[in-house]
Amino acid sequence: MAFIDEANFFVKAGDGGNGCLSFRREKFVPKGGPDGGDGGKGGDVILEATSRLSSLLDFKYRSHFLAEKGKSGQGKKMHGRKGKECILNVPVGSVIRDAETGEVLADMVNEGDRFVAAKGGDGGRGNCHFATAHNRAPRISEKGWPGEERWLRIELKLLADIGLVGLPNAGKSTLLSRLSAANPKVADYPFTTLEPQLGVLQFEYHPPCIIADIPGLIEGAHEGAGLGHKFLRHIERTKVLIHLVDGSATAEEAIRQYEVLENELRCFNDALMDRERVVLLNKIDLVADAENLASLVAWFKSRQMRVLTASAKTGEGLGELKALLAELLEQHAASAGADL
Repeated sequence: MAFIDEANFFVKAGDGGNGCLSFRREKFVPKGGPDGGDGGKGGDVILEATSRLSSLLDFKYRSHFLAEKGKSGQGKKMHGRKGKECILNVPVGSVIRDAETGEVLADMVNEGDRFVAAKGGDGGRGNCHFATAHNRAPRISEKGWPGEERWLRIELKLLADIGLVGLPNAGKSTLLSRLSAANPKVADYPFTTLEPQLGVLQFEYHPPCIIADIPGLIEGAHEGAGLGHKFLRHIERTKVLIHLVDGSATAEEAIRQYEVLENELRCFNDALMDRERVVLLNKIDLVADAENLASLVAWFKSRQMRVLTASAKTGEGLGELKALLAELLEQHAASAGADL
């Protein structure tokens, strides 16, 4: 199934129903007064966040969403029925923007969050509202007001606790398959992963969390190069970032990989520099020079970075990684609770 994380769509709320022009017509009452009822309000277009959806696939096949018009008023002061609302389900984590200005209108991060994308028009008033001492039989009624309409843009930002970032072929997909039950495509060539992959990471003494594998970044990704720029926004909500670096590379090359990742994240969103980050030197099963790896670890530690070594392929070192992740997530939860 295709993963779609952005789309444009049109919403049109229902027009209000027309007010009624009517007069009482009863036996033995030859000159009844005005009794035209009001028109019903048009239906709203409402977006509602649900965790049952994980993609914007529905918007690929349909781009126009209309609510029902209000019914017109009738005689005997009978008001028209309100138009039915059009409720669109969107994934939790959706950001709604005005398609023309780019202004963020709603950030739907919680289950059940609602946003009125277009308000229905008010119904017109019947002629009973226009009677005066000088005009007891007004032949005036109002038309219903038009409902709002506009083009919107929806962008999906995955709600993951942990994000895996790294250059192409760094081993992110293999690591995700080791840490969770996810089954992403794994191969020994760049850009194996063409869309974000999610997995559930289980802990022994900590609640499970969501881990996301973001397609490989390359230098210049924040400006649109490669595949990573399209998916960078999916790590904006993560609590912890794991930087995967090839531990079997030379120290110079490994440091360059790390610096490319840091620069791309900083240029995309400087706030990502405040996230908890872990450098994971992967592929240690391929290390031929132990001293090179040791010097690389020392380089990161000298810069106050959390650094671990592991092999996603063999599983070596992943127990220590899971323990550190559980600790960081507990610290984040405690900090968030203290801020409440």
